[in-house]
This record gives sequence, C-alpha cells and structure tokens, in this order.
Amino acid sequence: MIESLIKILESWEIDIKSILAKIIIGSVVFLIFYILGRIFKHLSYRLNSKLLSKHPDLQTIFSAVIYYFFLLVGIYLFLQIVGLEQYFTKILAGAGIVGIIAGFALKDIASNAFSGMLLFIEKPFKKDDWVQLDGQFGKVTHIGLLTTIMANRSGQEVFISNQLIYSGSFINYSVYKRRSIKIQANVLQYPDIAGFKSLLLAEIKNVTQYIPGTDIQLYVLSLGINNSFTFEVYYWVYFEEELQFMNAVSDTILIMDKICKENKINIINTKWISDEDNTTSSGDYGSGG
Repeated sequence: MIESLIKILESWEIDIKSILAKIIIGSVVFLIFYILGRIFKHLSYRLNSKLLSKHPDLQTIFSAVIYYFFLLVGIYLFLQIVGLEQYFTKILAGAGIVGIIAGFALKDIASNAFSGMLLFIEKPFKKDDWVQLDGQFGKVTHIGLLTTIMANRSGQEVFISNQLIYSGSFINYSVYKRRSIKIQANVLQYPDIAGFKSLLLAEIKNVTQYIPGTDIQLYVLSLGINNSFTFEVYYWVYFEEELQFMNAVSDTILIMDKICKENKINIINTKWISDEDNTTSSGDYGSGG
C-alpha cells in the first residue's frame, strides 16, 4: 500500500522529502514568530499599563495589534517557505473585499474609537469635569474608547458617542474654575438708573462665590414708558460644582428681591440667562437653565 502511494506521488513529480523539509522549516519559523508575538504582547501590555493606566481598553487593543502583526508575518513566511504564498495573496484579496463591506458596517464604531484615542491624547476634559457635550450638560464620570459618560443635573447617566464630541463644539466649565452669571430683569417706574446700578453692584459683591476684583457689568437693554427699563447684570463667580454655582444664581436673585423691598423698587420678570446650549445632535431637549 505504501509503495503504491509512493509510486503515485512520484508519478505526480512530488518530492515528499522536499515538502516535509519545507513544512518543518516553515513550522519552526512560524513558531518563532508566534513566541515573539506572545513576548512582545506581554511587554507591550506591561509598558502600556503604566502609560495607559486609566484606559485598559486601549492597553488591550495595542497589545493585540502587536501580537497579530507577528502572527500574520509568521503565517506569511510559513506559506512562502512551503510554496503556497499565492494562496495567502488570494486570501488577502478576499479579506480586502470583506474588509470593505465590514468598513461600511463598522465605520461609526471605528470613528468613535478614533475619537476616543484623540480624547486620550489631547485630554480636553477629564473625569469629574463639568462639561457640555453635544448639547448635554453634566459631570464627566467615565471616558471610554467608544463613549463618554456623564451625570446630568437630575443624576441620570448620559452616554455620548465620542464621534459626536469631535464632530461639534464642546465646553469645559472646569478649566478656569470660574463661570459667569447673567441675570435679566425689568424695573418699573424708577427714574434713577445710575443710583439703581450703584446699589445693585454694591450688593452683588456680597455674593459668597463672587470673585473679588472682577468687573460687574450692568447694561440697560431697553427703555419703556414711565421711567421703566430692562437691564442685564453680568459677573464672575468661582466654580467647582454645579450646586455651588446655582446657589450663587439664587443668591443674586434674592439680592434683587431684597433691593426691591428695602428701596421700594418694583423689579419684575427676574430670570437667569443660562450660558448652556439647549440642542443636541438629535434636536432640542429642553431649556438650558
């Protein structure tokens, strides 16, 4: 039986010894690259664990890329030694077609991943920063490869695709540790605008979060009949947390109520003008303040 098989192979002009030698050499080469891939994957993970300690998902991706690079090189060299590299080329051509199809299907995921890497490199905001992303205002709780998570005012988690962050504008309110308060109101039948301005500016300096030495600006926006006018006051306060900021807004409105009662000035329609946007990538979601 064996002799018959050998004769058949000889009739096909196949050199068994040569093929076995190539397979053994190719297997050794593949094994070397497999071991190198495992070694460099481990070294890469240890190195990235220090550089990317806050991003374990990126550690895994970088280590996997290095490992599969060595693995593919080993497979290619094995096939080349054996003499089957043309099949590898055909496989790559087929994989290219599949890759194009998968690319269209996974383009959003790839875009989110790339945006996540940009967030890691540029660091425009970090965990616990108060930010406005895609029209949503809240405190950042997690920055991932695909999504960024933050807690909004009501304590709900908001998941935002990283792609949306870099496709639009965003605001980090925690960078300078300060934020502006803008209040608008109407004053009825009070002729002394200059006196009212001096009175209000002096009282605002008593707000706990007011930053000493910064300008307090008051603008008259319109004049009405019977000495009525509309004004807007604008000043800076320290900003660490949203609750702290909203307390400062509340204090300002209560100061106006105090001025109204103590000086018999009729102030109406007092409101805070929010500096937050009120639109997202999917449309309006409500008032900013």
